[in-house]
Amino acid sequence: MLIKKAIYSDLEVCHSITKCCADEMIKNGIFQWNETYPSKEILQKDIEFQQLWKLTENNTIIGIIVLTKIEDVEYKSVKWLTESSNNLYVHRLAVHPTYQGKGYAQKLMTFSEKYAANNNYNSIRLDTFSKNTRNQKFYEKRGYVKLEAIYFSNQSKDPFYCYEKILNV
Repeated sequence: MLIKKAIYSDLEVCHSITKCCADEMIKNGIFQWNETYPSKEILQKDIEFQQLWKLTENNTIIGIIVLTKIEDVEYKSVKWLTESSNNLYVHRLAVHPTYQGKGYAQKLMTFSEKYAANNNYNSIRLDTFSKNTRNQKFYEKRGYVKLEAIYFSNQSKDPFYCYEKILNV
């Protein structure tokens, strides 16, 4: 198992993983991702900004995660636990449905937390869909604190819950 930055030649596979995850969530009544999000253009930008990481096993990409210090505009009004100056944001965590339930998402989050600690970030921030209780439990078990709701109107009429885990203060 290896986690490293994605490159342009990985774009199609990374996008395919997000599409398969979106289809799987929709099949399970979770309308978190759809045909417009996450788009290939968003993932391409993630690669350009060198913030898209890929998880490979036997030279096959099976999962991705975005780690960025860029705060989304939707996050500006959130009352976070730490000052907004040195935080790492997690987006688009996805493990291909064939490989789900085998601990790969845990490995990606452990990598993220070590990366954040090694780079002296104060905290990790993220959001997850209010209807995705599995994800909420996943983050809460890892010590993330549920904060307030925000909305991404291009994705859903339902809210997304913000979470934060303090690392270094």
